Amino acid sequence: MSAQGRKSPLRASQGTTRTTTLRSIPSQPDRSDIRQATAQDYATHLRASNNKHGRPYTEKSVRSYVEAVRALDQWMSREGLEGDFLSVGTDTLNLFFRAYFQAHSQGGTNSTQRNLRPFFMWLEEEHDHTNPYRDKKLQRYAPPSAGKPKTLSQEFIRDLLKATGNGSPKVREFEKVRDHAIIRVLTEGLRAEELLSLRLDSLDLEQGLAQVVPLKDARATGEGRIIPLQPKTVVALSRYIRARETHKMADLDWLWLGTRNRGHLTYSGLYRMVNRRAKEAGYEGCHPHQFRHTATDDLLSAGVSGEDVMTIQGWKDPAMLRRYASDMAVSRAVKVAKKLGDRY
Repeated sequence: MSAQGRKSPLRASQGTTRTTTLRSIPSQPDRSDIRQATAQDYATHLRASNNKHGRPYTEKSVRSYVEAVRALDQWMSREGLEGDFLSVGTDTLNLFFRAYFQAHSQGGTNSTQRNLRPFFMWLEEEHDHTNPYRDKKLQRYAPPSAGKPKTLSQEFIRDLLKATGNGSPKVREFEKVRDHAIIRVLTEGLRAEELLSLRLDSLDLEQGLAQVVPLKDARATGEGRIIPLQPKTVVALSRYIRARETHKMADLDWLWLGTRNRGHLTYSGLYRMVNRRAKEAGYEGCHPHQFRHTATDDLLSAGVSGEDVMTIQGWKDPAMLRRYASDMAVSRAVKVAKKLGDRY
């Protein structure tokens, strides 16, 4: 084919007068198409911006904010509202949140209301749209009363470890060896996504340490907090790394690999694994974050100072320590008091 007959992959042919755009919108779009395009622009803005703390938005935050915008878009479509997002005022938002509340929990409505706030701040800045969140007539949905976190019992964790082979060297099945190591690492108090973000070079098993880059900090700095690992956790990780060498994706940097030769383990995979192992052990299930509450109680019960617990857990606000410590506070206080014996 001649040079004149070939079409450049970089631009339209010279006979085309249509200009290119970043996104494709139908020639006669309905309002939902325009709203969806606005949501895409908003997602791009978030990924290119920093949050109020001066740090890049995590992808999880971006998804949460955009999902709230899409929920509003879907409701507007169901209600037959023809306007774009710039037509949304206080009255429309009040109707949306009331409908959302009827179909979801109070906590879910509160979260959606909070997640939509940055969107309307963006509309205010980019399009001079009157921000309904500044209107006192906007009906606010309070968060549900904060219940105490459920600290896992020692019996539960022991039974869970037994369900994954209890660290026996005779267990060679990749999935069991991996799951046992994961549960061991969860008992160290890592957040679920911190655990999933571990790489092979995050571990120093000779020193019994792991380096965790907090999700809310800039990853580009390479900084992170140091987690001291229990001896049995070190052994479980050593056995897993040996089993990991047989995995088809062993050349990946990620520490945790999926079963059936899948790559990087995801959060949904972690959640399903923990609940499956809990049911095998005879329990209804649990949430991976409950291990973080349990680790806090373990450290405080062992006499570790609150300041050191905050360092290990990656907290800067003492309020977080008080929240996580409240579940078993009475139990710890009673044990300490009993150790004193007769005081008079």
